[in-house]
Amino acid sequence: MQDTINLLLTRRSVRSFEERPIEEEQLKLLKEATLRAPTAGNMALYSIVEVFDPMKKQKLSEICDNQDMIAQAPLVWVFLADMQKWVNYFHESGAVEKAERDNLASYRKPGLGDLHLCMQDAIIAAQNAVVAAEALGIGSCYIGDVIENFEALRELLDLKQYTIPACMLIFGYPKGKKPVKLTPRCPATSIFMTDSYQQPHLEQLKTAFAQHEMQRRTTNSLPYDNTGTLADYYYLRKHTSPFMEEMNRSTSVMFDWWCNG
Repeated sequence: MQDTINLLLTRRSVRSFEERPIEEEQLKLLKEATLRAPTAGNMALYSIVEVFDPMKKQKLSEICDNQDMIAQAPLVWVFLADMQKWVNYFHESGAVEKAERDNLASYRKPGLGDLHLCMQDAIIAAQNAVVAAEALGIGSCYIGDVIENFEALRELLDLKQYTIPACMLIFGYPKGKKPVKLTPRCPATSIFMTDSYQQPHLEQLKTAFAQHEMQRRTTNSLPYDNTGTLADYYYLRKHTSPFMEEMNRSTSVMFDWWCNG
């Protein structure tokens, strides 16, 4: 038990990998552990595209804000929210036809509730993969930018209507010695709430992010010549950034694609 807790408490994202493939036996274990993730109704509402083609990996790196580490990673997995498999199964097995014939149910298209469950399945599986990789000595990093430029990704991976990206992971053996210094996290008291949502305001938020802000200040990475706050940092770097604008645009296209085709 303690080994598992220590693994979770010391895990860090890895963005620089050795130039060697994941060993076959370890890859098999990684896949088995990923597939043991909880899944709604045991329907496995997700699929994983393993990207090995160097040209596709390069294109992925360009789609995701030109991050070279994607093209260089030994293993790239794109996790898809996937209801397409069940739409096909319902139709091709005759389930829709039989239900309509016997007046048991009428066909409905997948909606946003289905999408939400599919997203949960995909991301839970991804986190299983992250933990399993860490236990195997394999580094990993989530790539949030996979939800940008949906049209280009849809073409690159030949996505169908009810398959959209939930997240992406890159894996590899870490290059060099793993650093022991961890990025700060909010204290438990600022995240866990009792019985209802308790809206935090300035004083609580300053306390919640104090350690994070201190780290930024010691590295002179806060705006306004390092006199700004963590709120300034994320407001300028993330919230009002061009890539966040693209993420919102792209996600709107994804959801419209799912709902309307």
